[in-house]
Amino acid sequence: MSDRTIYAYDTEFLEDGRTIELISIGIVSDTGREYYAVNSDMPVDRIKADPWLLQNVWSQLPLRGHKSRLQYTGQGDSKHGVRLTAPGVLDTSSVLVKPKWVIANEVREFLLAEGTPSLWADYGAYDHVVLAQLWGRMIRLPKGLPMFTNELQQALEKAPEEFTPPEQTEGIHNALEDARHTMRVLKALLKATSHG
Repeated sequence: MSDRTIYAYDTEFLEDGRTIELISIGIVSDTGREYYAVNSDMPVDRIKADPWLLQNVWSQLPLRGHKSRLQYTGQGDSKHGVRLTAPGVLDTSSVLVKPKWVIANEVREFLLAEGTPSLWADYGAYDHVVLAQLWGRMIRLPKGLPMFTNELQQALEKAPEEFTPPEQTEGIHNALEDARHTMRVLKALLKATSHG
């Protein structure tokens, strides 16, 4: 019996071509445990200045005063879209919103709780950098954590031709929902390849 625990994880982040700043992290283990946290130290003004992050990521965080409405756009199949009218503020009273140092400690304990972790992410290059930077430089990665993340897309390239991965239908760009979806795809892929 292997002492490895498979973890699928996802991060949402702000990147500007030079730096990567954690917004949120979601992790799911193959045993069913889950972890989700939002970084209270994130650069809120820079995130709110990024239209894509504001529409796709910010709106899914614990917020107060956030408002959006359905608006006629005249484009696409539905010709309607959601328009942000008030971005609101991060709800720092939420138990999900924590300082980065707390997230680092909790993530370390979560990942090392059940044997040796095997990390998986979908398009995970930046996710691994964000994860490693919870502890500073790469050499400060806690003992027992891998220095790499397995890439779901590379595994899918080697999948049997007839394999069709499950589709994600909700919560896209919510770190926990994205991690859950990565785990669903990974489990389906492992099942398909173990019978092949």
